[in-house]
Amino acid sequence: MRLLFIRFSSIGDIVFTTPAIRCAKQQIPGVEIHFLTKASMKAVTMANPYIDQFHYFDKDLKATINQLKICGFDYIIDLHKNYRTYQIQKALAVPSLSYKKLSLQKFLLTKLGVNLLPKRHIVDRALDALSNLGVVNDGKGLDYFIPKDTVLKSNALPDAFASGYIALVIGASYATKKLPVSALQNLCHKIPYPIVLIGGKEDQEEGATVEAINPIKIFNACGKFNLHESAILVKQSRTVISHDTGFLYIACAFHKKTVAVWGATSPALQVEPYYPSLQQVNQKNLNAESISTTINKNDWYFNAIVPHLPCQPCSNYGTKHCPQGHFACMKQQEVQSIADKAIAYYNEAL
Repeated sequence: MRLLFIRFSSIGDIVFTTPAIRCAKQQIPGVEIHFLTKASMKAVTMANPYIDQFHYFDKDLKATINQLKICGFDYIIDLHKNYRTYQIQKALAVPSLSYKKLSLQKFLLTKLGVNLLPKRHIVDRALDALSNLGVVNDGKGLDYFIPKDTVLKSNALPDAFASGYIALVIGASYATKKLPVSALQNLCHKIPYPIVLIGGKEDQEEGATVEAINPIKIFNACGKFNLHESAILVKQSRTVISHDTGFLYIACAFHKKTVAVWGATSPALQVEPYYPSLQQVNQKNLNAESISTTINKNDWYFNAIVPHLPCQPCSNYGTKHCPQGHFACMKQQEVQSIADKAIAYYNEAL
């Protein structure tokens, strides 16, 4: 059997597909897994050992379709569900399995504040798409693979960070998913341990402003490392504080305890941190309901979210500006609570 998984973007959403890919590869005898994504997302999946062949879409969808036709797929596993994936399905004319995108429910939640979304994480909905093929969740959580030839130089971080640090992910795809710089500075001031700021080149300036309050304690890694090198920094940290962005879920794949800071988006969209079931963590035999409850009580992650905001979430992905103009979801964050939880996680990791 030959399967084509499709997820064009983004980093976090692609990481969300990894349990479905792993379970399909391990549970369907002789299966061949192909994965189609955007060329710009190549680094996210390139080291995944469960994927047999990669396909990349850049600008020419027709050329991509012609390449896919040669492969002779038995099923398309559509984990993106947009007009492009519909065109691919129609052109290849093979059976397609897809997850429940729940666009109407998400619209009602973000625009009208009416929550009709089922309490089922997007990861589990992706696995549901494979149920007709006999695939079930193995409970091992998310995957993120770093190429074997990717290493950090011995002097990548200052010597003072060798004994441990907190990774603070300051980047995000949209402004309404990010704490203001003043709040980031305040947060760093309240944490007594070394802090590595994680982000892209676009975050360098903000990172420098945050670093400036204490250059000895804070190291601005934004834009200085590529995706995989930054992932190593997350992997080697004691705990992670992150906005709703790809590195939050990469941290989950490395089983790091996380503090997730929510702004325009929220856990109500069923995208909160996702971890292995306790069978995998503690080798206990618990049913699915008790796993969900126990993981929260076991405190793998903390959702930092301003309570009782009727306008949250206001978007599936975030926006450039607060639609209400007040940006209360981030400006009213309890920075002390975020710091306290990160400190507790740091100490647990000692």
